[in-house]
Amino acid sequence: MLEEVKKRLGITGDYQDDTIQGYIEDVKQFLLDGGVDKEVVNASSTVGVIARGVSDLWNYGSGGTSFSPYFLQRAIQLSSKDSSDIERENTDKNKENNKGDENE
Repeated sequence: MLEEVKKRLGITGDYQDDTIQGYIEDVKQFLLDGGVDKEVVNASSTVGVIARGVSDLWNYGSGGTSFSPYFLQRAIQLSSKDSSDIERENTDKNKENNKGDENE
């Protein structure tokens, strides 16, 4: 997940990896504590909201001390999902990928 979060935030190199990984763990724990299923937190489809949370934490040193409204809204939405939703999303994604392969 570290590499995907870094890519979404435009961060290259490994100098800040420990800091970013710490923020990832903080965001994941926030989601878990808020009632998001562990499987949902660890799903590849959740990396976007985790990257947003990491960005919010990364920038809090510049004066802000809270998660963005977008992050909080997505966290609330994710709290209503469970492992069956993740399975369905993965199945749908695989079907879409297979359609693309057939068209080539």
